[in-house]
Amino acid sequence: MSKFDEIAADFEFLEEWDDRYKYIIDLGRTLGAYPEEFRDDAHKVRGCASQVWLHASHDGDIINFSGDSDAHIVKGLVAILLTLYSGKTSAEILKINPEETLAPFDLKDHLTPQRSNGLASMVRRIRAIAGRTDQA
Repeated sequence: MSKFDEIAADFEFLEEWDDRYKYIIDLGRTLGAYPEEFRDDAHKVRGCASQVWLHASHDGDIINFSGDSDAHIVKGLVAILLTLYSGKTSAEILKINPEETLAPFDLKDHLTPQRSNGLASMVRRIRAIAGRTDQA
């Protein structure tokens, strides 16, 4: 079972949304330290109400992402996305249907519109990075 599948299973196990929010926040706390040199305008994700930064590094064909946010819940959403997308090739990233893959989390019905837009912006940024790499 992948780490993403483990998170999805844990999330499904939690029935109350207060517990799910706490779990998302806890996931954000598991993120490694985000390098200060990437906390700049070039790595900032547009379309997020909170401050969000994403950085991609390449190990051959594999793309690894790191990220951070100044908001606890958003940092947890970053952690979920990094678990889903990091460690994959561009082709694998682009094959993932984010709406379908994230549907079991039911985030659209439980996040504010601003956070839902921010989540979509993060996914677009990750896919854009993969798209650029795929064409290289």
